[in-house]
Amino acid sequence: MAVLLRQGSMNVLGIDACGKQGWVGVRLIDGAYGGSLVDVDLGTLVARAPECETVAVDMPLGLLETGWRAADTEARAYLGLRRSSVFLTAPRAVWSETDYASASARCVSINGKGLSRQAWGLAPKLIAAQKCWAEEPGRIHEVHPEVSFQAMAGGTSLTHSKKTWRGQATRRALLAAQGVHLGDDLGEADSVPTDDVLDAAAAAWSAHRIATGAATCMPATPERDTEGRPVSIWY
Repeated sequence: MAVLLRQGSMNVLGIDACGKQGWVGVRLIDGAYGGSLVDVDLGTLVARAPECETVAVDMPLGLLETGWRAADTEARAYLGLRRSSVFLTAPRAVWSETDYASASARCVSINGKGLSRQAWGLAPKLIAAQKCWAEEPGRIHEVHPEVSFQAMAGGTSLTHSKKTWRGQATRRALLAAQGVHLGDDLGEADSVPTDDVLDAAAAAWSAHRIATGAATCMPATPERDTEGRPVSIWY
């Protein structure tokens, strides 16, 4: 689907990881759906959208040296029924390990608790997102789609998983109520699983809020990594 970019318009991009396809991006132009991008490489996808002043990625960005991130624990508390969708992000050193057993043992040595296999499965994409974040400070922000969807719902927990028919219908309706209408023809994202497209669209909604100054973050006073960058989830 070809998209005409208007001069002077506000362009933002929301991105979600989507398995073997890599990454899916949803662009919003002045808050409305403006096309999709899919690429196996996150850096390439971001580079394909130079007009997007704000980029929101569903992936942990800020890492601590020890302890669990307050952003994750607050997000889990906020989500209630959907709390399991937020993984606790291990300290920075854990992600330098090359296999799950070593990473989990390293996590135990630092935090007193091991790392889940699901969380370790994020490692390649977490590292890719870290690289992009470091290269474009101020442009790329961390978000979590379930937090964004619950914010759209006025803070009420969504009762059905994004993997279910009803859950997907609910999330699509929440986006539409915010002016983000996802049509039947999504262009590049047509072959991407529905839940990943919805997550990318929710990330884009948060990106628009960040760009307009309407967003907030968890925690309200972010922790900082060793480079002084905020460790927070925006929505």
